[in-house]
Amino acid sequence: MTKHEFEVAMTCEGCSGAVTRILNKLGDVKFEIDLPNKLVWIESDKDVDFLTETLKKCGKDVKYNGTK
Repeated sequence: MTKHEFEVAMTCEGCSGAVTRILNKLGDVKFEIDLPNKLVWIESDKDVDFLTETLKKCGKDVKYNGTK
């Protein structure tokens, strides 16, 4: 699986909670959230565009930083 890094405009625990809920719905992904640095790492075989659109569902700005 590829590990992708995203920058998500999270400012609080509520924001990271929203990201967690959305990503948990995908099922077959592993992810880590770094709230202080506003980063989300997602391990998945899913398409980057799909992951980006999924993250945008939490209502925050999302930027794809590449693979890690």
